[in-house]
Amino acid sequence: MVNHTSVTEFLILGFPEFAEFQLPLFTLFSLLYLMALLGNLLVICIICVDRHLHTPMYFFLANLSTLDICSLTSIVPKMLAILLEKNHNISFVGCILQMYCYTMSVATEFALLTAMAYDRYIAICNPLRYLNIMNKNACAVLAAVSWTVGFVDPLPHNIAISQSSFCDSNVINHFFCEVEALVKLSCSDSSVIQSMNYIVGLFAIFIPFLLILTSYMFIISTIMKIRSSKGKSKAFSTCSSHFTVILLAYGTMIGVYMNPGSVNSAGQNKLPIAMYIVTLPLLNPVIYSLRSKELKVALKRAI
Repeated sequence: MVNHTSVTEFLILGFPEFAEFQLPLFTLFSLLYLMALLGNLLVICIICVDRHLHTPMYFFLANLSTLDICSLTSIVPKMLAILLEKNHNISFVGCILQMYCYTMSVATEFALLTAMAYDRYIAICNPLRYLNIMNKNACAVLAAVSWTVGFVDPLPHNIAISQSSFCDSNVINHFFCEVEALVKLSCSDSSVIQSMNYIVGLFAIFIPFLLILTSYMFIISTIMKIRSSKGKSKAFSTCSSHFTVILLAYGTMIGVYMNPGSVNSAGQNKLPIAMYIVTLPLLNPVIYSLRSKELKVALKRAI
């Protein structure tokens, strides 16, 4: 890396636009971070301890909670240090690792949501064969594939960025080592990296969206064929939590990264991105806890 760049560390600006609100922002993000950590840890512990929750849906939920903890820990502690201690420096290797952890977590999350959509498809469209199809081996394979896709998909893209030259400036106008912020600092030809960025987005976000959409088309078609309203309501309730999380994940990502002003107003867009990174892992366990009777019963049993 030293042969390709004259930069050995980066300076992360953080939130200079909100200089007078540094302490309130630190307090807010600290509380959200702790709540998200405790919520996901609680979900993981309950699923591991309570044998009634040793089902495919909760197995994938435990994987999702584990991923949320990893993604939070890779970004939020450094962001809090910038807000409180004014420690804006990060090493070159540390910056590349942080960028990789973030892109990996996004890719893995959508892959896990796709696996959970397939699980809901089997549960509703093939209920009699559900236990045979979604056995322990199938769940382990789906989880392993999801994590592998998440680890491998952004790897070439991140390696290409790490091999770029950063000779003009080392000041990152963001609160973490975000991909676009690093690309803007590079004095190398970024056309290849931008193309790889679109490829990563295609495999990590768009293809999972198509697979999830296909699963729910079959799910809705099957539910519509149920004659009793009680049966329809029960079928909808089995996938309502997952569907809510999908809407939240894709809706917030589109709102934060794909709005017309996000390209030209990176400084103004930092706070919404920070809220997206912190609140989504917090809301995932909350949504499943509120909508899952089994999880609420298990929580009461544990207490």
